Amino acid sequence: MPLITQAPRGPRRRTLLTSLAGAALLTGCSSGGDDGAQGAPSVSQEKRVRARAARESADLLGQYDQALAAHPSLAARLGPLRAEVERHVQAFGGAAKPKALKPSATTPPVAEKDVLKALAAAERALSDRRMTALADSGTPAEQARLLASVAAAGAGHAYLLTEG
Repeated sequence: MPLITQAPRGPRRRTLLTSLAGAALLTGCSSGGDDGAQGAPSVSQEKRVRARAARESADLLGQYDQALAAHPSLAARLGPLRAEVERHVQAFGGAAKPKALKPSATTPPVAEKDVLKALAAAERALSDRRMTALADSGTPAEQARLLASVAAAGAGHAYLLTEG
């Protein structure tokens, strides 16, 4: 009887741990009704965090646009994920300006599987940075929930990009 060596389906351990960490942070970040508690971040810090998150999401959106320009055949697979990243940019207060990019004649062609791997790695890295930012800063509750939600979505995107 042959052994089946198929990789297990479903989320990876790292993705589950990241999601659990996000849930724990959300629980710890719920607002307790204190108005102006000591150690609360300044408004300028809040704006910096949001601006950075918007910029990072816009950069990721650009990577999706480049991938779609290089491989239009991936539109059905990448379109919904790209649209979600565009909503993340807007949620952080950024302006998502999609750019119609054309593959450069001097750029060597990249295989579709490599494009998907690169996008998955970018999603995973950004998700990890956002989870670290949540743990390292005194992010206000509302912003912490948004960061955690977007980080979890990024982990989900990375999983979807590596499936199939």
